Amino acid sequence: MPRVQAWREVPRQDGRTFVVTGASSGIGLETAKALAGAGARVVLGVRDPAKGRAAAEQMTGEVEVAQLDVADLSSVRAFADGLDAVDVLVNNAGVLGLPYGLSPDGVELHFATNHLGHFALANLLLPRLTDRVVVVGSASHRAGRLDLDDLGWQRRRYVPYAAYGASKLANLLFLAELQRRLTAVGSRLRVTGAHPGTTSTAITSGSGSRAKQLVGKYGHRLIGMPSWQGALPTLYAATMDVPGNTYLGPHRLREMVGWPTPVGRSDRALDPDLARALWDESERLSGVTFPFVQP
Repeated sequence: MPRVQAWREVPRQDGRTFVVTGASSGIGLETAKALAGAGARVVLGVRDPAKGRAAAEQMTGEVEVAQLDVADLSSVRAFADGLDAVDVLVNNAGVLGLPYGLSPDGVELHFATNHLGHFALANLLLPRLTDRVVVVGSASHRAGRLDLDDLGWQRRRYVPYAAYGASKLANLLFLAELQRRLTAVGSRLRVTGAHPGTTSTAITSGSGSRAKQLVGKYGHRLIGMPSWQGALPTLYAATMDVPGNTYLGPHRLREMVGWPTPVGRSDRALDPDLARALWDESERLSGVTFPFVQP
């Protein structure tokens, strides 16, 4: 696929249903807004329904709001049970820089939110999907290290940004392994990925640190892109005819800013043995398995 610069025209999506997690702000809001504006039916999966309704008021078209906390596996199951046929699932919700904490299921919060809940949601919805899963990653995956024997940071000193990097590495391992499994069973579903580069969002709002919140909100605004532009790689991954396992990001300044283009991954993100081991551990932690029989 050739480099794509200055792409911002989302093709018409009439008659198609998209689910966007974390759609009340930032990249998720801009993604949902563009999809609804292109004629899609869009389901906003949000932790706070009031914020979801406020986001929906900014959109035109058929938009629904449903409660979803991807860090809580019971919420993920309830959300999935409430959905019928879906064309595209956009796994967008994310957290960054949180102080140490555990999800309701006892899982470290970055891993629970950024990876495990989305792992469970995708597998629960696969039998009802018609097109693809979109994984929203981060350039921070390159610094990520996964210790599958200590995902809860019980034996290591907890470092918030290291936990974030590990969770984003998990996203890309999931992207590759899910596509491998779908291909192996002869499924026509595809998995694509994207990252927003350096974009002004509220992802650090849960950090508990005023300094981190200000950097997230204003620092990226000074050196990066507005959230509508940061959403373009996700929108490209969700709507354009790209092969499974395609990963997109901004084209300039080491993937910090620019327009959607295919980008690379770290060697760890391409490690098939690590991807399979992560998959097995994710099934164990979530209780959710791949729904199709492997050959």
